[in-house]
Amino acid sequence: MRRLIIALVIAFMVTAPVFAVSGFSVTLGEATDSNPSYRNAVMDYFKSKTDKDINSANIKIVTASEVNEVSRGVTGRVYSPSQILSCAMVDLSYSDGIKVSVDTGKIRVVTPEMYASALRSSGIDRGYVVVTSPVPASGEAALAGVLKSYEVAVGEKIPEEAKKASVEEIYLQSRLVNETNATGDEVAQLFDEVKNRTQDQNLQNPDEIKNIVVDVSQQMNINLTENQVQQVANSVSASQRVQGNLTEFKQRLESVSQQFGGSGILDQIYAFLQSIYDYIVGMTSP
Repeated sequence: MRRLIIALVIAFMVTAPVFAVSGFSVTLGEATDSNPSYRNAVMDYFKSKTDKDINSANIKIVTASEVNEVSRGVTGRVYSPSQILSCAMVDLSYSDGIKVSVDTGKIRVVTPEMYASALRSSGIDRGYVVVTSPVPASGEAALAGVLKSYEVAVGEKIPEEAKKASVEEIYLQSRLVNETNATGDEVAQLFDEVKNRTQDQNLQNPDEIKNIVVDVSQQMNINLTENQVQQVANSVSASQRVQGNLTEFKQRLESVSQQFGGSGILDQIYAFLQSIYDYIVGMTSP
């Protein structure tokens, strides 16, 4: 029986794709994808940021409707297809936490730490992320592409409420950079510290989180108005509330990251074969 199962697995491998998930994905804004010169420039930029064959990445297009699905409920802003230019690359073979690289020549406001902070609100704590655009952009809308890249790389959907919390956070961070004297990295640090303390105390009530926001902002010498304090508290509260819905995505992210992290092609094929074998054995076991 064991030999038969192995033979079936090998036969399946001959006729099926090698991987259920790629662990390596690229998302292109639809305006970038429709413009050959934009598309080539972005793909060349990604090539310069990885030693992998960019053509082997699972490439998907981010549309205006996908961005608007989340942003409309956060900022009320509606984007046209011509405005969806930002692009992202995600590589889950990077296993040392999360690393974000931003094309600062094109992305003007959102910093790597701001993206990383917002991604953590969606349960993302690992992977190598690259964000760029063929033309200058603020970078907030690019988060939709980054989140989609993770969904493609992981093979698991991120709950919509978690996406909304992340998008809300990135827009609020961007506003605070413009409204205060704090840098993008300082604002991201503020959010991370508030979220860490909130999680440690298992708080969800914005009124309780406000005290943490005030304390952290004072320690960092970031002057926030009462309204800004409330906005940060509301954002962190939303992030905290969705964490319980991210269990499946987090588990899948960890599994795929371990599968691709630091392993060669033979190791990956073996891991995939083993997973199919275990699945079939589980089905045939009494």
